[in-house]
Amino acid sequence: MAADAVTDNQTTDDAPSADVQRDSAQRHSAQRDSVQRHSVQRDSAQRHSGVRRGAAWATTALAALLVLFALIAPNRISHFTPGAFLRIPVEALVGVALLLVLPPRGRRITAVVVGVLLGLLMIVKIVDMGFYTVLNRPFDLVLDGSLFGNGLDFLTAAYGRVGATVAVILAVVAVVAVLVFMTLAVRRLTRLVAQHRTGAIRVSAVLAAVWGVCALLGVQLVAGVPVASTSAATLVYDHARQADAGLRDRPAFATQAAADAFHDTPGDKMLTALRGKDVVLTVVESYGRSAVQDPKVAAMLDAGTKRLATAGFAARSAYLASPVFGANSWLAHATLLSGLWVDNQQRHDTLVKTDRLTLSGAFQRAGWRTVAVMPGTNGEWSEAKFFGIDQVYAGKDLGYRGPNFSWAAMPDQYTYSAFQRLEYGKPDHAPLFAEIVTVSSHAPWEPIPRFLSWSELGDGSVFSSGAAKGDQPEAILKMDPALVRANYARSIEYSLNSLISYVETYGKDNMVLVFLGDHQPSPVVTGDGAPHDVPVTIVARDRTVLDRISGWGWHEGLQPGPQAPVWRMDAFRDRFLTAFGPRA
Repeated sequence: MAADAVTDNQTTDDAPSADVQRDSAQRHSAQRDSVQRHSVQRDSAQRHSGVRRGAAWATTALAALLVLFALIAPNRISHFTPGAFLRIPVEALVGVALLLVLPPRGRRITAVVVGVLLGLLMIVKIVDMGFYTVLNRPFDLVLDGSLFGNGLDFLTAAYGRVGATVAVILAVVAVVAVLVFMTLAVRRLTRLVAQHRTGAIRVSAVLAAVWGVCALLGVQLVAGVPVASTSAATLVYDHARQADAGLRDRPAFATQAAADAFHDTPGDKMLTALRGKDVVLTVVESYGRSAVQDPKVAAMLDAGTKRLATAGFAARSAYLASPVFGANSWLAHATLLSGLWVDNQQRHDTLVKTDRLTLSGAFQRAGWRTVAVMPGTNGEWSEAKFFGIDQVYAGKDLGYRGPNFSWAAMPDQYTYSAFQRLEYGKPDHAPLFAEIVTVSSHAPWEPIPRFLSWSELGDGSVFSSGAAKGDQPEAILKMDPALVRANYARSIEYSLNSLISYVETYGKDNMVLVFLGDHQPSPVVTGDGAPHDVPVTIVARDRTVLDRISGWGWHEGLQPGPQAPVWRMDAFRDRFLTAFGPRA
């Protein structure tokens, strides 16, 4: 019994207590939890590390794509094709080589400078895209700054002040974003090159060898797009040369303006073949060769020729090559009237400070009353004295009380009606020279007024009662070429029909009408590569007037044929003054 007791006691003493067992279990559980937590944390850290590495590589790839885009992207929207990016830019190879030889501090500074320069390059390309889309030419760094104000005026007139303000804000934000992100991209790539120096040297050497072979052999994976690209350097060079030419042009153009064969011709020796005539010079906005190539416009011109013939008028037509394309009408007007090639604002500003004799000034000197009817002009026309204009009728002077038609302040038909009331319809008026600048065919070519009977027009308020038809101006933002071309053709039809009907209704025996376009519409209508040609027509009842230009080779009717002569617009003044001046 005693032995059994001892054994029981020993067993009791040797067995762990319940508390000890519980503590041990808790410690084991804590250890397992700790191991699991560490495992989870390790897995999470690995995942986050993988995500960070992936994000880092993605950011680096985006930085590389942004820099490559800046270097090889075309500066014309129509040239954006996948093949345009199958190129190796030499500028990138030169940049990497430069970064490899610079010390750390020099690399950091160079990265910022290169980033800003690439950002500016990208901005110039974007602006070039806009200029090619509207004006069919690149942006001129020296001469085109003033055009941004004209663009803002167009946006305000077409889409309202709020729309124009939003557009300006978005443009400023875009400029800042391009500069910031391009600089950050170059800095990131610079760090990558520094961290992987050996790899960067090897990759650059291989690409440089490939570039050299492709340049030597003229390799092109896509026609017209060489693999060995120097496009960024070429673009910079072209713009620099263009800027230099602009700076040098001012004194050269002033010399041209001073050489004027008609400057000292007395008034009684000028325009003698037009004595007693009322001469109306009408400039039809955006009336270009592309308009007469439209079947509906061509048919309308043929019908107009017959209508005018019924009214006793005959016509001769040809083409003039305008100095501008898509916009900048005032430069075309200055070219036509001055006999000088005025293709930028600097030339225009230089011209109006000279005493050059203009075509309208010649009529003024010869005794005609000279007027300008300009519905698209809101304020004073400061150049009126230079151009030899006695009376200017701006939009506010025409008495219009109807709605605007997008950019167009009033319908062309109303403009002619106001001219009839204010000048041409006055009985026993002095011989008249009038320049009328119409606006209904101005972009965005919608909405378009409905043609009304002349007796309905009144003060134009009739146009408020649903006289407009067509889409709202926002439709052009779709950039649907077919839609835009259709609207453009309709606007030209309306403008020409208004003019033809005016001559039918009010034209007198002594009327001589000269009408022409100022420039072609934007490339969204014409497509790439269109010429600068605009139709020009002379209409008269008196056949002796047309006999004076029989040697010009112009075609009969309102529509110049495909083979009609094409003169530069600056040639018109001298040929006109010569044809209608005294003959030996």
